[in-house]
Amino acid sequence: MKSTSKNKKVMNRLDIQNVSKSSHVPGQELFQKWIDTVLQSSIEDSEIVIRIVDESEMIQFNEQYRNKEGVTNILSFPFDIPEGVDSDLLGDLLVCAPVVECEAQQQNKQLEHHWAHIIIHGILHLLGYDHINDEDAEEMEALEIQLLKKIKINNPYEARSNT
Repeated sequence: MKSTSKNKKVMNRLDIQNVSKSSHVPGQELFQKWIDTVLQSSIEDSEIVIRIVDESEMIQFNEQYRNKEGVTNILSFPFDIPEGVDSDLLGDLLVCAPVVECEAQQQNKQLEHHWAHIIIHGILHLLGYDHINDEDAEEMEALEIQLLKKIKINNPYEARSNT
């Protein structure tokens, strides 16, 4: 929780739906830490849903919503609040645990650090950041690096080492 200058406590609520068979999914406390790191300067209450899945569900969503075949590590679904509706929901993140695990191993990264990077990356998408062009990618990567540094995780874009 955070306090604003008006002493209003801001809450970043998290709903985790873990339907993956993976036994290497971080706990609620870590997900909350990563969300709070990104949303620390927010003056609004926020809610995020994180659904942890295996390859089959990720393939289905990737094809249905991105028209892309195959699996990916994370998909972000920002919530477009309809006019007249009061909601704190920023959106949903769909994360494929086996892909995150495989990437961490291939890139020689600590698994927890890679999870943190993927979640922070997804939250930035919910906030409107993107990496479609080089300029936007540089801005988003710089922000990811800055946020990860706050929680003592090295730059994930540097030469792959066991960070």
